[in-house]
Amino acid sequence: MRYLFLLITHCFALGLDLKGVNDLDDWTILQDGPIMVGWQEFQGYPISKAETILEYDMLSIAELIKNLEHYPNIFKRVTDTKQLESDIVQIILDMPFPFSGRDYVVKYAIEQKDNQWVFSFYSVNHPKGILNDKYVRLPNAAGVWILDQSSLNKTMVTYAWNGELLGNFPDFGLKKAWITQGTEVLTWLNEALSIKVKS
Repeated sequence: MRYLFLLITHCFALGLDLKGVNDLDDWTILQDGPIMVGWQEFQGYPISKAETILEYDMLSIAELIKNLEHYPNIFKRVTDTKQLESDIVQIILDMPFPFSGRDYVVKYAIEQKDNQWVFSFYSVNHPKGILNDKYVRLPNAAGVWILDQSSLNKTMVTYAWNGELLGNFPDFGLKKAWITQGTEVLTWLNEALSIKVKS
């Protein structure tokens, strides 16, 4: 009985795991084109996915994604990142008026193979992850970056996340918000890579 309790506790502690998101079928496509955005329900949550091919090598893209300290310089809606432990970070996001900002505290892991790089994260509680009362905490935040090297200077980039926004955000606006978020994130990543190459 004790082992069953520990197993259940361990499963809940792991949070929402989206590493296998590319193996899921039945995506509802919200936007097609250079940046594809889709969504589906997974384990009771609305999961969104955006993907595109960027004309940069996998490791150059990975360096930017794992550099959490510089997220406010790359992703324009990120106003602050706070490293709480070596693998735990608090991320604070701006939202368009009239909505409150959002924040989340996540534990992350990095896996690297020859032709693939995966950065996954899921929500955890942490005593240093103090919530400002002007923000809405996303307690089920989870996501993954998957980089698949297509060729020397082409990489398929997949970004997937739990699309919950909670707070006063209306359900009817979620699909538009997912399209905006997926498009912005991959566009800003591409812009940051372009600046890095020029410098």
